[in-house]
Amino acid sequence: QVQVVESGGGLVQPGGSLRLSCAASGTIFSINVMAWYRQAPGKERELVAGITNGGSTNYADSVKGRFTISRDNAKNTVYLQMNSLKPEDTAVYYCNVSMARWGAPYKYYWGQGTQVTVSS
Repeated sequence: QVQVVESGGGLVQPGGSLRLSCAASGTIFSINVMAWYRQAPGKERELVAGITNGGSTNYADSVKGRFTISRDNAKNTVYLQMNSLKPEDTAVYYCNVSMARWGAPYKYYWGQGTQVTVSS
């Protein structure tokens, strides 16, 4: 059994900051890519940022220079530091983790999502 749990969402004013966390737990053999996605009302889910176990990162153009993804491999945790937030960043943010359990192939696991609302 594995779990992926996000935390850190909330309401913030435009220009403000939030830090999201996502922890993976359970009988984990290895974690590869950890990523953040978001889904706004009426829109498709989109990739926000991803990070490999070696530390390589990629970002959506809309968040480059404002968001920073990082991870703590010892804690199986990924973070998303969001600065200079805009109303268009409002969405449910989901964590996605590529993990392998002992003796099993890699699979993608999703968290339950955390709401981020940017509004004055």
